[in-house]
Amino acid sequence: MVNEERIPRTFFGFGASAGGIEALIAVLDILPSWLDATIAIVMHRSPSFQSVLVDILGRHCALPTSEPRDGEAIQRGRVYLAPRDRHLIVNGDAWHLADGEMLHRWRPAVDPLFKSAAKSRGSGVAGVLLSGGGSDGVEGLIEIKRLGGLSIAQDPRQALQESMPASAIKYDDVDAVLRVEQIGAIIPPLVAGEAVEGGGGDGRARRRGVGR
Repeated sequence: MVNEERIPRTFFGFGASAGGIEALIAVLDILPSWLDATIAIVMHRSPSFQSVLVDILGRHCALPTSEPRDGEAIQRGRVYLAPRDRHLIVNGDAWHLADGEMLHRWRPAVDPLFKSAAKSRGSGVAGVLLSGGGSDGVEGLIEIKRLGGLSIAQDPRQALQESMPASAIKYDDVDAVLRVEQIGAIIPPLVAGEAVEGGGGDGRARRRGVGR
């Protein structure tokens, strides 16, 4: 079971890269308009190419979806997408957009979001790594777990690029390895502080199937 402590999880951080747009859409499609939680997304994206990613995601989500401004208050019931060329950082009750050094060759990178959310929100955080290359987000997931939050990885067998979720499973004993439709389905009960099925066991039980 996941969330046996029955702690309400009200901040969900998502990290994704190659193949991640499809995975994010599958999750957002499921979320209800009344969800009393903050959804924050870091997608590896070009620093120079003006994309319409926030509009694409917004069309698949019942919650308001936007790229936050620096200093904007963090609200529940909203989806926030990290702007291009800025790290998305939780600074108390507000967003901070940082133009610091690239991490894992990316800005925005997943680790700054995950680590800052863990530091600010503690056990109320759940971190989710979806399809993508590399290992960005793994250190952040470890920090989320260390401070009482949950760590979740997309099933690498479903991911278009398995490296990010597979790295999470290899290096962090994640709480659940799930398909994207399962991830979307468990978010509302986790927000309510309910325990949910882990979808096939923890990271240790799944490691043998990674990197086939």
